[in-house]
Amino acid sequence: MSRTARLFQLMQSLRRHAPPVTARQLADDTNVSLRTLYRDIEALRGLGAIIDGTAGYGYALTEDAALPPMMFDDEEIEAIVLGLRDVQAVGDPHLAQAAQNALAKLHARLPSAQAHRLKYAVLHADRMVRPPLPTVDVRALRQATWDERTVEMDYIDVEGRATTRRVDPLSIVFFKETHNLIAWCHLRQAYRNFRLDRMQNLTITDASFRPRRVPMLRDAIEVLSNCWPESTAMVAKDGAMAQS
Repeated sequence: MSRTARLFQLMQSLRRHAPPVTARQLADDTNVSLRTLYRDIEALRGLGAIIDGTAGYGYALTEDAALPPMMFDDEEIEAIVLGLRDVQAVGDPHLAQAAQNALAKLHARLPSAQAHRLKYAVLHADRMVRPPLPTVDVRALRQATWDERTVEMDYIDVEGRATTRRVDPLSIVFFKETHNLIAWCHLRQAYRNFRLDRMQNLTITDASFRPRRVPMLRDAIEVLSNCWPESTAMVAKDGAMAQS
């Protein structure tokens, strides 16, 4: 492996591992000695990479937009294009636009040969039937989920019954051609799956459930997986968990 390729691999390892990542882990990833690894870290710093940490503690990479673009191999480019085009096909309008913008930014930053491959990628994603549009502001719901803020909404379940729900939002997933919210429902005192196209009048409250979202999501995944083992680990069968 050339030194240039090794430095790119080292950058990728720094991106992939949760910081701080030990020198031994990085040396194993790049198949070099610790002494060579320390020299490679200093070489990357000399090229402008912002790498915090020292030997014996671990390292953390701070991404710098001024650095040259990361090189992708051919299959990585195809994977990126497929993923972003799928988001364009199934995402809510704001997320679909974000995916389109991300593709344009990648195209502008990549070297010409790779930009050509991105533009004319072999893989493509499309849907014959588009998912129903969410009837609430999904950006606000996503932000509330990140911020671990309780939300209130009016909801119509699969039987057509209307209720007002107060929930702790945990994750938004796309499943069975619909967008769904996995949440803890205060009314039912249980984890529930809510379709975004059946929600109305979303309100973000001041109540916070921080920092419990991650462990709650783990519990929700286990509960929903046990209820519907034939489904993915992330979602329950469409509508069933949202019924009263």
